[in-house]
Amino acid sequence: MKYRTLGRTGIKVSPYCLGAMMFGAIGNPDHDDSVRIIHKALDAGINFVDTADAYSRGESEEIVGKALKGRRDDVVLATKAHLPMGDDPNQRGNSRRWLVRALEDSLRRLGTDHVDLLQIHRPAPDTDVEETLSALTDLVRAGKVRAIGTSSFPASDIVEAQWVAERRGLTRFRSEQPTYSVLNRGIEREVLPVCERYGMGALVYSPLAGGLLTGRYRKDRQADSHRAAFGFKHLSDERRLDTVEQLIPLAEKAGMPLTHLAMAFAIAHPGVTSAIIGPRTMAHLDDLLAGAETTLTDEILEQIDAIVPPGTDIGTLDMAYNPPAVQETALRRRLPAERSAA
Repeated sequence: MKYRTLGRTGIKVSPYCLGAMMFGAIGNPDHDDSVRIIHKALDAGINFVDTADAYSRGESEEIVGKALKGRRDDVVLATKAHLPMGDDPNQRGNSRRWLVRALEDSLRRLGTDHVDLLQIHRPAPDTDVEETLSALTDLVRAGKVRAIGTSSFPASDIVEAQWVAERRGLTRFRSEQPTYSVLNRGIEREVLPVCERYGMGALVYSPLAGGLLTGRYRKDRQADSHRAAFGFKHLSDERRLDTVEQLIPLAEKAGMPLTHLAMAFAIAHPGVTSAIIGPRTMAHLDDLLAGAETTLTDEILEQIDAIVPPGTDIGTLDMAYNPPAVQETALRRRLPAERSAA
């Protein structure tokens, strides 16, 4: 496995990052099997593991903690905080009150005294970014966190956070975790260039487009899969399925599985540090590891560009972040009396 530098942190990480979302009740509830999957990934040279407190309500972190016993120093360990961890309205978000507690809970579940990367899972428009950065800075200075990052932050939020950190003398965000795949290339327009400008690493999630780029979801066919049971709309999006039907013969002509083409595409962008793989079974991991040496030629990349133009999103993932300006009707519609031009 080759290694890349996570932004300008000096931390070396593998181009494949092992995502732990599928370990636990939401995916693979067998702890021993999940630990074996993690160990195989580490033995293959993957040294980057990404989890979150919200994954199966902490169970994922517990599984990762079991797997890393005796191997913790060899792994760049990342987790996230922000999503709800209880009914209490203060058991979520980006406030100092919550982040300090959330990290302590994560460290206990992970069985470690520090994480290498603590990421803010989603933006919180109701919280001053200075409040968030101030709390994270204290956690870094306390030795409980080595670097901090964001996930699903719009480019404008990333820039604002960088400015606030500089002006207030606070620790800067060093990474961003956006969605990125052949089907979702929107971050090529602003997010990746902004990350490169500020020396931030990008560890992208859903490089297989939420399962669509496995080849198991086809036009006019009913997919029998673990993900299908969750009722994700993106798995039946006609535009996305039409695009997949164009990508499958391209992969076949290139002599590779669609999964290998998708992963090789995700890590080919100069702004991408690592692509997160999220295997639920050993077979999933074996398939992805088998494509680790895949290199896409300029010709294949240009053919992908012809199918999905650079900077273009074909539909969206159900779990993708939508800012309040898009979600909340009141923020995108004037009062009826104010809508006319005259």
